[in-house]
Amino acid sequence: MPLTLPFPRTTGAQPRAGAFPDSPQFRDGVFHNRREGTRVTPESGRASIARDFARKGNSGRPGRSIPLGTPSLPPVAATCAATWLGHATVLLEVGGHFVLADPVWSERVSPATRVGPRRHHPVPLALRDLPTLSAVLISHDHYDHLDTRTIEWLTANQSVPFVVPLGIGAHLRRWGVPEHRIVELDWGQEHLIDDLHLVCAEAQHFSGRLFTNNTTLWSSWILSAGESNIFFGGDTGYHPGFSALGEQHGPFDLTVLPIGAYDNRWRDVHMDPAEALRAHAELGGEALLPIHWATFDLAFHAWADPIEWLVRDAPADLRLATPRPGDRFTTDGEVPRSPWWR
Repeated sequence: MPLTLPFPRTTGAQPRAGAFPDSPQFRDGVFHNRREGTRVTPESGRASIARDFARKGNSGRPGRSIPLGTPSLPPVAATCAATWLGHATVLLEVGGHFVLADPVWSERVSPATRVGPRRHHPVPLALRDLPTLSAVLISHDHYDHLDTRTIEWLTANQSVPFVVPLGIGAHLRRWGVPEHRIVELDWGQEHLIDDLHLVCAEAQHFSGRLFTNNTTLWSSWILSAGESNIFFGGDTGYHPGFSALGEQHGPFDLTVLPIGAYDNRWRDVHMDPAEALRAHAELGGEALLPIHWATFDLAFHAWADPIEWLVRDAPADLRLATPRPGDRFTTDGEVPRSPWWR
């Protein structure tokens, strides 16, 4: 079902000026990455990128229909499991809790309904078939991670809290999310939902939904409950902070890390597969689930290049999961390894 909201509503809302005086990441009216010199936007500019996208042809699209799994979810969440639903949308199970990360069900990741990147495959799970969630996590406010229509459905049909980086609460309030269901955190801050422990962690990226950039924060997330520990990377470039996160919060039963939409023009804010492998090792990860590829055409590499590169460079002893969109797996069993994309 395509997004049908009026154009301005999908852009969300801006946080009030000076709303984050205590955040070390916020100064001069915007949020910043920790590493000086991090390049967020290419020097070539948006016009040249748009021109190159128009010229690149079909290399970023699959040559045939993408095979989908049909999620078979348990009545009670497992100790540690994941169902990849495409791009960065993942239904995580940790210590008996269902947590939905970066939920996007719309046909296009765009402020408009007729332009912008369109899905290569349907979402393999209907919103109405989601289990009762303990939390929804958002990594940042780009359209391929924060989807207005999906947020509004979850607001109306579940009582779940939205745990988000600083500033994203302004978008949620605009879309009708009650204040008591919004939890905004800075890097290093924590939130507890029963025995589910959520930590907002550093990422190296940027934010913005149309004409303004970096007025909201971006993050990764650490989820812990019982004996299980998961790292959800969302969308990030490689940064040296992964080692400290691994030392402080690891090891991790599962790391969920982006591998796609890399390019030399924005290498500081998107990881390539080799960097994802390095981050996984520094985090102290056991199983690795690669995300941020296969669903939307957002870069100049060929459609399957990220996963082929990852499989080629992965150590032989790495528990690398390569599920189809819709496949569920637990970390205490065999992880899916079929080369379905071929």
